[in-house]
Amino acid sequence: MSHNDVIIVKVLVAAGNSNVPGFLKTNHMQTIKELLKEEKTVVIDVRNDWEYQENHISGALNIPLHEIPAQIGKIKNLQGPFIFYCRSGNRSGAAVNILKQAGIKDVFNGGGIADMEKTMLN
Repeated sequence: MSHNDVIIVKVLVAAGNSNVPGFLKTNHMQTIKELLKEEKTVVIDVRNDWEYQENHISGALNIPLHEIPAQIGKIKNLQGPFIFYCRSGNRSGAAVNILKQAGIKDVFNGGGIADMEKTMLN
């Protein structure tokens, strides 16, 4: 795998892309699992309010993706690390990209809610 291939795979993992090779996604979810053990980790659900009301990770904040740009200051004040999730990993990947562009570090795409639940159980 070339250096450029590694970068492309890292971008796909960060964006929650389901076409990422299994061993790389497993390593990424292991990182998420370790972060979830830290008391200071903030979990943010970027789905719409009605989706959050139907089901969500216990303790997760709900900041829908369309509100993320307006909530950057609030998120900065929370002092992560931050794990974002949604239904499939696409919206959470977009949120991670927005926050990285705003200079916020330690932001991670937890993927979809099913990915998060599976990670928390294993």
